[in-house]
Amino acid sequence: MTWLNDLAAKALTGTVPDRDEALAVLRTGDDEILDVVAAAFRVRLKYFGRRVKLNYLVNIKSGLCPEDCFYCSQRAGSAADVLKYTWLKPDEVLAAAEAGVQGGARRVCMVASGRGPTDRDVTRVAGMISSFKQAHPDVEVCACLGLLSDGQAETLHEAGTTAYNHNLNTAEDHYGEICTTHSFADRSATVTAAKQAGLSPCSGLIAGMGETDEDLVDVAFALRSLEPDSVPVNFLIPFDGTPLGGEWSLTPQRCLRILAMVRFVCPSSEVRLAGGREIHLRTLQPLALHIVNSIFLGDYLTSEGQAGGKDLEMIADAGFVVDGASAETDHRDLVRIRRRGAGTDTPANA
Repeated sequence: MTWLNDLAAKALTGTVPDRDEALAVLRTGDDEILDVVAAAFRVRLKYFGRRVKLNYLVNIKSGLCPEDCFYCSQRAGSAADVLKYTWLKPDEVLAAAEAGVQGGARRVCMVASGRGPTDRDVTRVAGMISSFKQAHPDVEVCACLGLLSDGQAETLHEAGTTAYNHNLNTAEDHYGEICTTHSFADRSATVTAAKQAGLSPCSGLIAGMGETDEDLVDVAFALRSLEPDSVPVNFLIPFDGTPLGGEWSLTPQRCLRILAMVRFVCPSSEVRLAGGREIHLRTLQPLALHIVNSIFLGDYLTSEGQAGGKDLEMIADAGFVVDGASAETDHRDLVRIRRRGAGTDTPANA
């Protein structure tokens, strides 16, 4: 697989692959999958070593969204059986965030459903983030509140917010197939506004929504153009009661190819294995750790994730180290600690 070695060598120098090379990664056969993973691992190893960063989601406002994103269980008209609630109280948010920190998370992501926040909403969230940062100044906070209006990113930044997440989700040409109430350009503009305000840009994609290989390459290159510090890669969770509820097109091998393609296109970005990894990668999740350098710990917004203790075992068993763990402590001790008593599973989000 000389061409994969050449592709890895280019990524190690920060050179962008061309479209044909990115497409070729997605079109490799199942008998080539270990070669694909090995080539991507060389890139991951250079930029991030064997560290795995843990992130934790706190769903501070769930459901009740006016947007029609076809993949989302919180969309307008969704019949999915998910929790629906308005803004959590600050003490509830801080307690949930604390659970993530105790589980080893280096970043807490505060997420609210909706098209975008009002200025009052932003002030509310900024207060929560400020309180959290006072208690945990070394833990990153990422806000994900939808489309931002003028001045809102600056308010979040002043409160101590580290990053802002707003995913592009899919290629511009495919965007009309997954949402009609806002545009690809709206999303791109919000990522740009957050970056200009001093927030670390976090933007990624969702695979498995009926897109083509060309669509996946297009969104990866669009993400690269935004220069995101972190790129979450989600795999569609096809919720019953949503337009994409019957979309089951992914295989574990397909997921690994997508992750590797993103790693080659965005070699120095934090590539995060996000929603859907448990149901689509299944027993091949440890192989994905050789490509990504970041995962979510515990549950997602409206679906359950793998138990936190199991994630730590997976990381240790695959020979990786939790980012932020004490240099004096064998990384396997994190597993031993959480196997004692009732602390095996990370508490679910609020």
